[in-house]
Amino acid sequence: MLTVASNHVCGYPFFFLLIGGGLFLFIYSGGVSLRHLNSSIKALRESKAAATGDGQISPFQALMSEIASTVGMGCIAGVAIAVTMGGPGAVFWMWVSAIVGMSTKFFEGALAVMYKGKDASGETQGGPMYIITTGLGKKWTPMAYFFSIFGLIGTLCFMQANQLVEAVTTVFTTPAGIENTLSLRFIMGLVISIIVASVILGGIKRISSISSKIVPVMVLLYFILVFAIILINLDKIPGVISTILHEAFNMEAGIGGILGTAIIGARRATYVNEAGVGTASLMHGASRNNDPIREGLITMIGPALDSGLVCTLTAIPILLVGYDVSSGEIKGLDLALHAFGDLLPGYGEYMLMAIVLFFAFSTMFSYSYYGMKCTNFLFGPQNTKYYNYFYLVMIIVAAMIPLDSVVAVMDMSFAFMALPNMIALLLLAPRVKRLMKNYFSKSRQC
Repeated sequence: MLTVASNHVCGYPFFFLLIGGGLFLFIYSGGVSLRHLNSSIKALRESKAAATGDGQISPFQALMSEIASTVGMGCIAGVAIAVTMGGPGAVFWMWVSAIVGMSTKFFEGALAVMYKGKDASGETQGGPMYIITTGLGKKWTPMAYFFSIFGLIGTLCFMQANQLVEAVTTVFTTPAGIENTLSLRFIMGLVISIIVASVILGGIKRISSISSKIVPVMVLLYFILVFAIILINLDKIPGVISTILHEAFNMEAGIGGILGTAIIGARRATYVNEAGVGTASLMHGASRNNDPIREGLITMIGPALDSGLVCTLTAIPILLVGYDVSSGEIKGLDLALHAFGDLLPGYGEYMLMAIVLFFAFSTMFSYSYYGMKCTNFLFGPQNTKYYNYFYLVMIIVAAMIPLDSVVAVMDMSFAFMALPNMIALLLLAPRVKRLMKNYFSKSRQC
């Protein structure tokens, strides 16, 4: 039932909402994601000296914490799922989604700083719920509640916990002859929950501090690992790229087949970069930055790294191995682990497993903060601690449920989070554009 409902909700409506809305923002902003990528790097450097606004963390820590939530299982398991469901062509549409998503993230980051609010304790907060209530007005409050309710579900880290357990069983327990029982998955879920608790109970400052240290390292290590695979198989790389492009526009399947592949790629890319879903605003709303456009430029870096660079790094080994992805069975992290093991015999899957541990835990750290922000808005800051306990219990639940149910729950939650968030972005886009003109006019004068 979950899968059927997810396919209806996250089909064409979800595709046109995020890709269509993102494409509009891309055109409306004058192609900000392509024209001003250099400005993003410059803004990130400048932010270290200009982090003087209201908030709890620096713009750099906000970006690293946001990337920690996106450069996670979605970049590995999500790509494997996309290839399984839509074939190699889905990877091309993940690239398209990255370019479009960068523009969407630009508006999310800018509005997160423009429209911060106060919670019941008087502390400055940011996120779609405050963008809606402060930017659009109090009459839009029901839409803010709608986002927050589905935000509590969408940020439960089902995918990360589920696929981390899958990784452990694929690499260690199954080869050792240990049966993959529900009891074993419960124990592994409990261990994961205890590790996550040691970080998230320390609040956003501990989460951002750890994320800002481990994210650059884990992305660099992953790049080195895949670069070694590319060098070993350099003669096959043009064939992989050709396959991706050919399958993305394979007319043998007709227009419906192309659209189906595009929708699958866009859905998985959305799970990776979360552009339009609203999570970026939750994190960047805590940034100590008083310049909305600078924050928007910094936020824009996220999709370039996750659904652009890291997803490509995952797709190449999977397609190099040439697994049969047409069986219809949804495969996730186990497909990637086997690919790395075949390409780097003896140590490939163990190295990927080590990186996966960092990816999965960094995501679970950041997602807990998103859920706390939604809880804060719905029930007040005094009740956020209860959400953390609920979050830790649901990690154990996620470790035990099937992958197709996990995918369905996450896709539907993200779709319902995206609906109010994208409406707010589109309605408030003219205000961001006015600030853009002033910002880039001053930059040219300098």
